[in-house]
Amino acid sequence: MYFVDYRDHLGIREGKPFKATLFRGDQLLLGVNCLAPGQGQPVHMHANQDKFYFVLEGEGVFTVGDEVRSCGPGHAICAPAGVDHGVTNDTADRLVFLMTMAPPPLG
Repeated sequence: MYFVDYRDHLGIREGKPFKATLFRGDQLLLGVNCLAPGQGQPVHMHANQDKFYFVLEGEGVFTVGDEVRSCGPGHAICAPAGVDHGVTNDTADRLVFLMTMAPPPLG
């Protein structure tokens, strides 16, 4: 599959963020994540993987290292390998963003 519309892969999951993989290769993973109001991904880090977020819909509070910022559609956020990062949706609307990891996680 070389072409995909992220809107065909959106959803809501009760109690935790909804995630769908759009592309997965040996060097890169691209997914779409949907966070309902009040959902989040706790601050964590990946020792050997760079992570990028690109906000498509809604607004979220993104943490990267010591920086915390509210980001909306069009914002790109980079969390280099070894740097703490996380995101929360503290709005009344769904947050949708693309997430890329390189290299992809094993498994």
